[in-house]
Amino acid sequence: MAKSTVSKGSGKGGNCMTSTAAVRIQRAAAKGGGKVAKGSFAARAQRAAAKK
Repeated sequence: MAKSTVSKGSGKGGNCMTSTAAVRIQRAAAKGGGKVAKGSFAARAQRAAAKK
């Protein structure tokens, strides 16, 4: 099993979404059809990174 590379942040959940991670998630999601749906995980990741 691969080791997790999630960084620990100071947020309430303990995990910190970086803008780099959000970009990587959106890039992977957009490869399928070129668009990222509004309520998708990739969109939520982008919002979480923007709040940081």
